[in-house]
Amino acid sequence: MSKAHHRILNYFKADVLADRVALITGGGSGIGFEISQQFGVHGVKGVVIMGRRQQFLEDAAKMLTTAGVTTAIWQGDVRKPEDCRRAVKTAIDSFGALDILVNCAAGNFLAVSEQLSPNAFKTVMDIDTMGCFNMMHSAFEPLKNSRFGGVIISITATLHYTATWWQTAPVAAKAAIDTMTRNLALEWGEYGIRCNTIAPGPVEDTPGLQKLSGGNTTMPFPTVPTRRASTKAEIASSAIYLCLNEAITGHSLVVDGGEWFGKQAYMPREMVAEISKKVEKSSRDMGPGASKL
Repeated sequence: MSKAHHRILNYFKADVLADRVALITGGGSGIGFEISQQFGVHGVKGVVIMGRRQQFLEDAAKMLTTAGVTTAIWQGDVRKPEDCRRAVKTAIDSFGALDILVNCAAGNFLAVSEQLSPNAFKTVMDIDTMGCFNMMHSAFEPLKNSRFGGVIISITATLHYTATWWQTAPVAAKAAIDTMTRNLALEWGEYGIRCNTIAPGPVEDTPGLQKLSGGNTTMPFPTVPTRRASTKAEIASSAIYLCLNEAITGHSLVVDGGEWFGKQAYMPREMVAEISKKVEKSSRDMGPGASKL
């Protein structure tokens, strides 16, 4: 399957999100921008993208508009509840509703834990975990009133499924988001609001991969069973799926090519095949009544 194919995956009809309104934090770049674009391609009435840099948002909005996506922007910081409330108000004022919230804003960097300052740790927790809560809390009322049923999708990671070198702050932040999401799915289900997360592994052509790979975005992925990074289109298509399947809530959808459980083989495939042949031959030679280990 070609690399180009993975970048343009499209499983859904063009109008599956018709008349819905989405608000996407971190929507001006990377995964957030791709989700904004794919939501627009699949029929949303309007998309609000939120971020901290005005010019960045304006440039992103121009690209989305050119692609046929009706877009509004709000410059704000998810760490500030008042900014989150204003972003939600922008969606209501611009498009009359809010049906989908995607929490994509995040802070991350590599750090040796003994050199990680408390302030740096707090910054990641504030952007990732508090930012998600601030947005979900601010969006509750309009999501509760959505005629489609409100949807919250938070982009997390698989870092905390085991443990991850040099990632103490984001491991803590993403674990908190996953558990918070399950709890809100429990509490808000009666209001028709579904809460899920998407956990990507390495995703090509993103600022995150650039940052965490030290700039080596062409690095191999020997511990990923699919032997490649995921694409932004694959993450975006997963977000569309979670918007549509009304039976899924409190779930973390892992989209990482198996990266979280992947590990390098400790001996080559050919060597294992040879050992297996010898064991099989020895077993036959021993006969059916012989004791086998």
